Amino acid sequence: MSNKPSIPKGTRDFSPIEMARRNYIFDTIKNVYKKYGFQQIETPAMENLKTLVGTGGEESDKLIFKILNSGDYLSKADEKAIADKNSTGLTRSIAEKALRYDLTVPFARYVVQNQNDITFPFRRFQIQPVWRADRPQKGRYREFYQCDADIIGSDSLLNEVDLIKIIDDVFSELFQGKLKYTVSINNRKILAGIVESIGEQDKFEQIVVAIDKFDKIDAIGVVQELKKLNISDSGIFTLSEILLSKESSTGLFTIEELFNKNKEELKSLNSRINSVNGQKGIEELEFVFDKLKQLGIKTANIKFDPTLARGLGYYTGTIIEVKIDNFPSITGGGRYDDLTGKFGLKDVSGVGISFGADRIYDVLLDNDLYPEFKGDSTQVLFINFGKAEQNYCLPLLFQLRDNGINSEIYPNAAKMKKQMTFANNKGIKYVVLVGSNEMESGKLTVKNMESGEQENLTIEELINKVK
Repeated sequence: MSNKPSIPKGTRDFSPIEMARRNYIFDTIKNVYKKYGFQQIETPAMENLKTLVGTGGEESDKLIFKILNSGDYLSKADEKAIADKNSTGLTRSIAEKALRYDLTVPFARYVVQNQNDITFPFRRFQIQPVWRADRPQKGRYREFYQCDADIIGSDSLLNEVDLIKIIDDVFSELFQGKLKYTVSINNRKILAGIVESIGEQDKFEQIVVAIDKFDKIDAIGVVQELKKLNISDSGIFTLSEILLSKESSTGLFTIEELFNKNKEELKSLNSRINSVNGQKGIEELEFVFDKLKQLGIKTANIKFDPTLARGLGYYTGTIIEVKIDNFPSITGGGRYDDLTGKFGLKDVSGVGISFGADRIYDVLLDNDLYPEFKGDSTQVLFINFGKAEQNYCLPLLFQLRDNGINSEIYPNAAKMKKQMTFANNKGIKYVVLVGSNEMESGKLTVKNMESGEQENLTIEELINKVK
């Protein structure tokens, strides 16, 4: 049996360069959030299981990693559940806690617990890991980071406009205009209106789940799914018209043309939906599109997508998803009108988005969009020639550090070749060599490891050169 260590599937280690890249993503998102007035919070990695169960629907419940109770958990196990091989019943008796599967539900719990100390509307952001018992694959992990921003305590549609502008700001900086992406927008009320128009309200969730598969199985596949649900021919025809309008909306357009096209599609949809609920959703999206057109979009391809149906477990209004061709969703979000209701605080509306940092990482890597991270590692290395030289270099080392320069001294008086190889392998640009001549003159011998050039500098000159 091999003793080789391993990590669980769907998790990853991160090297120093990978951490530099991840922090670049986190810092970019964090800076944009702060610019829009959001404040940072954190919540525990684990929550009470009852907090998480039932908030995102049955599918979300299946993704929860449960944590066994401490001590002799089997002593309190449900014996009938064990005899019946009822894993769900058994879990309730041996696991009271679980790892969070998103940041939205813990945020709702936080708001309710701290409602007397929060100034509403509350703009919060949160950058933390979450865990899902999902099947690992490219772009999908069991442990991954979410970068959430939510505005709670306001039903103003200006909040949706802010969040979409945040998406545009973040990806304009990360993608540098070199990568095209699409921000698809829909509204839960429009989906409800479509289903109401064909008189199939009782099958709302099944119909919407089928419609949401459009990108994977196209219009013909969705029609077949609807037939399995025994939807009438006239109902399928109405739904097909909407799907086909989506299918023809692809192409390259200017920002102005995109907004005009979105307005035309909403107007056309309005004439086909005989539902107050649906028309309300159309009005809400028209408001959002009008404001975005007024403010301008830097790089995003903004598109109305009547088949977008993510997050039906708690979204009640606007639905947002960001995608790049041939890659899973990298950002999503939407409006929820009563997420805090589960915890006793009724009728508090909110809206939020979540950047998938791990997927964004892969997109930037695949497209060679990371900057060079020269200042993230050691910039200056002092070679260690012995005790006397070491004592001379130590105050200089801390003088560099006090000036914000990443510096270190090799810890042992090892062979010169070994120390220089260390500097090369670590990508250190400047190596400082101090012997008896340097200690007498006060001039340090500084070697540029990239160019091979050497020069004699005072410590002040070295500081200025590196900075």
